[in-house]
Amino acid sequence: MDKLKQMASFVSVATRGSLTAAARAEGVAPAIMGRRLDALEERLGVKLMVRTTRRITLTHEGSAFLEDCQRLLADVANAEASVSAGGVKASGHLRVTAPAGFGRRHVAPLVPRFRDAHGEVTISLNLSDRVVDLAGEGYDCAVRVGDLPDSSLVSVRMADNRRMCVATPAYLQRHGTPRHPDELGRFHCLTLSSEASQTRGWAFSVPREGGQEVVHVRPGGPMDCSDGQVLHDWCLAGWGIAWRSTWEVAGEIARGELVEVLAEFAAPPNGIFAVFPQRKHLPLRVRLWVDFLKQHYGRPGYWKSMESAT
Repeated sequence: MDKLKQMASFVSVATRGSLTAAARAEGVAPAIMGRRLDALEERLGVKLMVRTTRRITLTHEGSAFLEDCQRLLADVANAEASVSAGGVKASGHLRVTAPAGFGRRHVAPLVPRFRDAHGEVTISLNLSDRVVDLAGEGYDCAVRVGDLPDSSLVSVRMADNRRMCVATPAYLQRHGTPRHPDELGRFHCLTLSSEASQTRGWAFSVPREGGQEVVHVRPGGPMDCSDGQVLHDWCLAGWGIAWRSTWEVAGEIARGELVEVLAEFAAPPNGIFAVFPQRKHLPLRVRLWVDFLKQHYGRPGYWKSMESAT
């Protein structure tokens, strides 16, 4: 059986939540979808889904495999579109959304350059820290930073993103330096307010019997804010410890304005993703935009050049 067909069926069932819905979308009997999934699991030697009459639940291996399958199927569709498009130019209106802070620094500067290369494309850029409903609000693509929630969106990982605890040397001199994440309760921690993101708290990798475990800490403090840039500014002013992304504070660390603390407990990096709704034929302008971002973010020295500019 065709491997891509098996993976496409797996993605369809996982994102739609049932064999019946996936079979209806493909125009086949549910039993055929079930046989494809059985063959896929047998070939891989792992259980990808727990299927009952009421619901379908992904296993841990299934969740990881879903993201890989979505990316692979998107790459195949893009390759086919590249061939079939021939010399056709991208055109039309491209609607993009990104987080406010990251978008200002790493998306907005690239928009005019993309427009310069593709003069028949017009672009609207929305910068917002809320999670935008792409399909419901008519967006073609979103740039998202951090762990992605389970969804029917296709995601393309473009770069790693590491989070770290930082503070000014003056703050640490006055209040001391935490030696373990459990000690953060004794310090002024600058956190995002409850209606913002980071709902699970700050992530750390701590030793446990048999290896490392990622734990989430929700530190408190006298001040919180829904805007990450404000937390960054408060941290630079010496008001406490903040948990920020490398792309945001690397310049200040290089200049000695901020110091990383608890570095030995840093959690593994999450990602910077381009996400877009599943479509049988992705518009050329969207594919070129995603490729454009990947090219820049993956270029050796890109993030270093951004550090010196901040």
